[in-house]
Order: sequence, then structure tokens, then C-alpha cells
Amino acid sequence: MLERPSDAVLDAFAAIVGPAYALRDTDAVAPYVTDPRGLFSGYTPLVLRPGSVEEVSRILRLATETRTAVVPQGGNTGLVGGQHPDVGGTEILLSLGRLDRIREIDLRSGVVVAEAGVILQRLRDIADTQDKLFPLSLGSQGSCQIGGNLSSNAGGTSVLAYGNARDLCLGLEVVLPTGEVFDDLRKLRKDNTGYDLKNLFIGAEGTLGVITAAVLKLFPKPRGRETIWLGVASPQNALELFEIASSTAARALTGFELMQECVVDFVIKHMHGHRAPLASAAPWHILVEISSGRSADDARGLAEEIVAAGFERGLILDGTMAENLAQTAEFWRMRESMTEAQRPEGASIKHDIAVPVADIPRFIDEAGRAVASVCQDARVVCFGHMGDGNLHYNATQPAGAFDASFLNLYPAMNKAVHDVVRSLSGSISAEHGIGRMKRQELIETAPPVAIDLMRRMKDVVDPAGIMNPGKVI
Repeated sequence: MLERPSDAVLDAFAAIVGPAYALRDTDAVAPYVTDPRGLFSGYTPLVLRPGSVEEVSRILRLATETRTAVVPQGGNTGLVGGQHPDVGGTEILLSLGRLDRIREIDLRSGVVVAEAGVILQRLRDIADTQDKLFPLSLGSQGSCQIGGNLSSNAGGTSVLAYGNARDLCLGLEVVLPTGEVFDDLRKLRKDNTGYDLKNLFIGAEGTLGVITAAVLKLFPKPRGRETIWLGVASPQNALELFEIASSTAARALTGFELMQECVVDFVIKHMHGHRAPLASAAPWHILVEISSGRSADDARGLAEEIVAAGFERGLILDGTMAENLAQTAEFWRMRESMTEAQRPEGASIKHDIAVPVADIPRFIDEAGRAVASVCQDARVVCFGHMGDGNLHYNATQPAGAFDASFLNLYPAMNKAVHDVVRSLSGSISAEHGIGRMKRQELIETAPPVAIDLMRRMKDVVDPAGIMNPGKVI
């Protein structure tokens, strides 16, 4: 059993980082123990903000010796409760925000070495100043941190072309629960010398160790980029248009987002400064991005070819191509505002799912019936990364309903939607992780051998069980 830390143990932890970076006051601790949606909250007697890998090592060594649970946290933008302590007061919180150095930029190797606390937007900006692209792009990129991105294997809008966080990482530095430092900050694109140990920690949500730095891939900046907003009648038409875009643009297709009309309307209604992107209404909207490594003319030509083919086959109801960088930015701001725009509409039961791309129309059809079977008047709000099969499929309360009563349907609604996902061999967590929210469902529904293997890994790497207990498995 893990121990509730005594005052003497808390003092020993605090001494490692110094009093300025050991937070105990309730007001100072409060921002660290509540999630962005207010669904999860906890209590901790101590927040530690280490400023070096050596301090993280000493903290975890002491935690193992004293059997004190540790909850690692990055930018606190996670949506499944993986970054918060429980309410028992037995867990201390480790905030990585002060580990925010860019250790190296190696342009010839096409990599950057960044510490865990580096804000994603800052890393993207730094890459841009070097005429490079770091493609990971999330709605929370102004506050999420690289360590958290890797720990949750973050996805976002560029997975179609560049992959998720795991695909962008070449090497890691990780502090193990014993305090040992696993230094694998290598820049190699090919390395078959044994097990790929870094991938034990990417997506593990802090349950096996603390990521403190990473070697990340940089890419050439596109020489030409075109952004298109299209209206279509159905997800099936969107799928057919995706096939056209994929075959026409190939690797130059860097974005293909699907959005239900209602969520576009929510953005226009609730988010200041947005207006309808199309002249006429459409049941479904698509945001397409073409990024050419050759030229602006090449990107424009590919975009025009896709749109022409879509109109010729009767797949597109209306469309517009961004005329300048400002309009391109506006299109993407609309897409990135969709989560926030739902909040004024009331309580929402959210699902972060993935199915094979070919099954997206079927999923949307069957999941709609599943939602109605739980709450006939619930409003389906669907949007996401159609190009990689990941949809944010949400059920929003009926107009005028009382928030709390609708949220009582969470278990039943999750089961109904996730049963459809599993029937299509999909995933109940495409990019947000498991955390606390989906832990029990994972245990109950994943193959028993998979759960057993994960537990065995946990026992070997973290025998004292101090790392983020109660999360994932």
C-alpha cells in the first residue's frame, strides 16, 4: 500500500526544489488539481515544480523509498483525468513546466531536442524561425507541453500527413520511478538494436516514468499551401471526396477535417468574430489542406483539381478556397474553436473515437441511432480528423434540459456509442488517452492478454506502484 506522506516526508520533497517551487497553499495548488472541463478534481498536499532532471530524479527516488504516489503533469490540458491526483491526499503532484529549455536544434539532422515543459506553440514558432516545420498541431497548443503531448501520444489535425506524437519522436530522456535516468536522446531514424524502449513511455500517461526531454523531428516548410472549405450532403460524399483528394495530392494532402453543420453554427453563434465560410448551408463541412514541397502553383493546381473532380461527380454542394493567409488562419481558427463553442449549448457527453476511414459513414449512421436510444432529443455534435479515422463524437443535452440530469446518462451513452465503435474494430480513445475516465472500460473490454502484458510491464518498471496510480490500468 502507498503511504500518506507525513509532514516530514513532504518537507523532504520540498527541500529538493526549494520553498519557491514547493506549493502547499490551497490557492496556489488549485490550478493544478482541476481539469479544463471541470469533470475531474482532486486534492494534493504538495505540488513540486522541479527545474532540472537531477531534481526529478531525486524526487522519484525519494518517492519510491517513502512509497509516496506521484502524479506527473504537463500543461494540464488533458481531457480524461490522467494528470490529476485523487481526492485522498496520498498523491503529490509533479509539474514539469520549469523544464522548458530547447537544448539543441540540429538542422542538418532535422531534429530539435526539447525539454518536457516546452509549450507546443513555442516549439512550432522556433521551428518556423529556422524555416522548418514541427507539425504537431492541437487546439490547446498555446498551453500544452511536449512532455504531456508524448505521454498522451497526442494527435491533432496533422496526423494524416505526419503521424501522431509517437511518430514525431526519435529519442527520449525519462526518469524512472527508482530515480534512474534512461538517456536515449539519439537522433537516429533507424535503430534496430533491441526493443524500442522509448515507446514504452510514449502514450503511457506517466504511469511508467517521467519524460523529461525528447528528440523530435523537424520537416521542411511547405513552399505552397492551399486551404479549401467545402460543403457536402453526407459523410459518404465526404469519404468519396477524401478518396479523390488522397489519390490526387498523395503526401501533399496534409489535412482533411469533417464537421457537422451544427458545430459550424455553434462557432458562428458563440465565438466572436466568425462568420459563415460558405454562401449556402450544407449538412456537412470539410476543411482540406494541401501543402506542396514544390511551389505555390503546385499546391493551387492540386487544390483546383480536387475541387473540379468533386463538383464533376456531384459530391460538393458549395466551396471556397482561402484567398490569403488571413483567411486560411480564419478557417483553422473556426475548426479549433469547435470544442469551446459547444460549451454555451450546455452539457455534453464526449467520445474520442477512431474507426477505419472507410467505416466513418457507417459509424455516424449507427452511432446516431445509438444516441437516440439513450436520449431521443440529444443533439449529436460530430467533427474531427476524417483523414485518419478519428472523430470527436459528442452528444449535447436537448435544448432547455438541465445539465446535471443529462450528465447522469454518461455511462449509458458511452456504452451505446462505444459498442458501435467496437463492432467496427475501432478505438474508444483515439488521441485523448485513458486516464481515469476510461480506465475501467479499458480493463473490461480490452483483450485480457493485452491488459495482463501492460500490468506486467507496470510491475517491472514501477514495482513500488508510485507512478500515477489509478490511471490507464
